[in-house]
Amino acid sequence: MTFQQLGLSEALLNAVAEQGYTTPTPVQQKTIPLILEGKDILAGAQTGTGKTASFTLPLLQLLAEDIDLHQMPRRVRALILTPTRELAQQVYESVQTYGKYLPLQSEVIVGGASVSVQRRNLRRGCDIVVATPGRLMDHVMQRHVNLSSIQILVLDEADRMLDMGFLPDIRRIMGLIPKQRQSLLFSATVASGVKQLAVQLLNNPISVDIAKQNATADNVSEKVYGIDREYKRELLSYLIGSNNWQQVLVFVRTKHGADRLEKQLISDGIRTAALHGDKTQGARNKALDAFKTGKVAVLVATDIAARGLDIDDLPHVVNFDLPQTPEDYVHRIGRTGRAGASGIAISLVCPEEAYALSELESFLKRQIPRVADTGYEPVSLKVMDAPKKHLPNKTTGKKDFRHTKKPSSKTQKSGSEPRKPQRAPRRGSKRP
Repeated sequence: MTFQQLGLSEALLNAVAEQGYTTPTPVQQKTIPLILEGKDILAGAQTGTGKTASFTLPLLQLLAEDIDLHQMPRRVRALILTPTRELAQQVYESVQTYGKYLPLQSEVIVGGASVSVQRRNLRRGCDIVVATPGRLMDHVMQRHVNLSSIQILVLDEADRMLDMGFLPDIRRIMGLIPKQRQSLLFSATVASGVKQLAVQLLNNPISVDIAKQNATADNVSEKVYGIDREYKRELLSYLIGSNNWQQVLVFVRTKHGADRLEKQLISDGIRTAALHGDKTQGARNKALDAFKTGKVAVLVATDIAARGLDIDDLPHVVNFDLPQTPEDYVHRIGRTGRAGASGIAISLVCPEEAYALSELESFLKRQIPRVADTGYEPVSLKVMDAPKKHLPNKTTGKKDFRHTKKPSSKTQKSGSEPRKPQRAPRRGSKRP
């Protein structure tokens, strides 16, 4: 199938051809004709499957067919909501790229950018707004934007928006837009929360499932290195340096951990930048641009960047820390092996993370290959060998501290009475 067979206009076909795309992806083949027919869509598609174009292309065509060029200022007729600034910027750039030959105007509204500039652009008028829910609600409350003319609503990465606590803002926005509209919901995972949101948001939707939710790409080579936590950074530096990796995306769990690892890798002589939510939008854009252009070889990121990073031919992804959920693992390693290219996904797992690894492999229904020769003392990643947490005893319900660290012999011997603190003698008194 070709893009011509999907029913797209000549202007859109020219823009697509300029990008070098000739064959639509499976999600594009299934969703574009349905959206052009005005259907509501609930689409489950993993990252890197071309889903951004699957809703931007038909959205642009529908708006262009019903445009009033004499309407001034322009009314907002399409709203695309995303969970992160990076993803909003990526979608906005796609709208600009595919709509370059159409008389449509678009704006991106995200946190970390100038409110006054966004206010001026919104009051000037536009056809399409790409926004994060929180910043959009700020402008709505200040009467900078009117959503009463929305014809098409798109929720991209709906599962991530629910995870990040955007449901209250989404419900407020739904109450401000017309009930008679076309709604499109795209999500990497279609869990129960997403299905409940779809019931509230969509009208007789057509479900489109592209891939299994717990599947990873076949062209991504996955490996697990079992190593103690204190040696993770040394092993990472060794892998990057010895293999001459030039583009590596490293995921950590916390913002503080991202900053710390960035400094450590720089001290090892590796060009590194960090990307997380505490950085300004300018700093985040600078770090991402430096990574894309090759000025830095390593980008250390938290999960806030797991969705929305659009990097062509990213060869290596490293899980410095295992993610909180197995679904996030699929999203993380989906950053590599895109558009048919091959990629390598490495996880550095310490014994304390053995339980998380076991849950991940149960989710994937397979074992991730282990790499035994790391140059360090091998560590066991069996669940039975992992340190136990203070979980309630199944029979008594009390905390089980059998696996806690034994008291040091220097401070107190096992079985001995604790020492009572001696009170300091009063001034002028003599100690007996």
